[in-house]
Amino acid sequence: MWPIPLTTCLNRGCWFVSILLVFVITHADASPEHRQSLRELGVTVGTITAGEFNAITDVPGVRVGHTTLHKGQGLLIPGHGPVRTGVTVIIPRENVWNHKVPAGAFVLNGTGEMTGLAWIEEAGFLEYPIALTNTLNAPLVSNGVISWMLKKYPAIGITDDTLTPLVAECDDSYLNDIQGRHVTEHDVMLALESASSGSIKQGSVGAGTGMRSYGFKGGIGTSSRILPSSEGGYVVGVLVNANHGRRDQLTILGHSLTHNFSEVAPPSQKREGSIIIIIATNAPLTSRQLKRVAKRATFGLARTGTIGRHGSGDFILAFSTGNTIPHYPVERTYSMTIISDTYLNPIFSAVVEATEEAILNALALATTTVGRDGHRAEAIPLKQLRQFAAP
Repeated sequence: MWPIPLTTCLNRGCWFVSILLVFVITHADASPEHRQSLRELGVTVGTITAGEFNAITDVPGVRVGHTTLHKGQGLLIPGHGPVRTGVTVIIPRENVWNHKVPAGAFVLNGTGEMTGLAWIEEAGFLEYPIALTNTLNAPLVSNGVISWMLKKYPAIGITDDTLTPLVAECDDSYLNDIQGRHVTEHDVMLALESASSGSIKQGSVGAGTGMRSYGFKGGIGTSSRILPSSEGGYVVGVLVNANHGRRDQLTILGHSLTHNFSEVAPPSQKREGSIIIIIATNAPLTSRQLKRVAKRATFGLARTGTIGRHGSGDFILAFSTGNTIPHYPVERTYSMTIISDTYLNPIFSAVVEATEEAILNALALATTTVGRDGHRAEAIPLKQLRQFAAP
């Protein structure tokens, strides 16, 4: 007899309620939003020139790939959906297994995981792709990276070394059926095989599909800087998976926007959140120097307002394509070009600016997303960002 509880009705298969629910949810996603990056809105962060694509792929040789999973709607059925998740991969250079890149990392707050950091800390280099995904999917994504590496280098584990994949995670359970672990090995390999240079998709794509940031829809963001020739002409690129911060913390170009979004309801669930920051550069830096560079990204993160809360997972990895570390060197020694620490300040500045802009691009380019149980993550209104456009 009507009215009956909605959950009871759905469990009993009330077709008319199901149709209504599907209509409401699909209608919410039926009109794709036209989103723009910060620079397309006329907003400039910092003073250093951005690269051609304003992306981590402005660093020569770096490629990025996504696999995005957006399936189903309605009530959560653990293991079945709805699905709002994916995987994003960064390939530092062609044949990175045999031509390793120096790398260093910094953990601001460790409530999270980036696998493989112990080996990077010990060896000082990176020798395989970086993968980003959701928390519970990290082991399966590791399998995907391993399968891809075995396909490319079949001697691994037989006559060659083994590997410990680098996978970084963020929690997308507010929108996604995270128990389902829907990102498969095939999805990872597809992202790796399709990884490309040039312009890359941002916002609600790949690992960022189910992420939220500052009480809005978050996800993947990127930006780059090119230093003037007088400072080396090096390229610095940053890619983030933004899933951090609370609405009352959001700061844009030094302005708190706490009271600017009264027309947009905050999410019903508040949590600490996390962010993954990946830095690439062609500046010839050592692992020690790259760790210093990774630390500076926290200034760009702080400029957007977050405080690195107790339950936040904030992991930063930096690598350089400016030198090559051979896999099995024939000679006892090999040479590296190294920038003197005295000349690192312009690189620090570039990292801070690119990190800040990458986070804001993740917000600007993300689209409103309705996930499991009707949970909704609103895209940040672009009109509030346009007010910072240059006159």
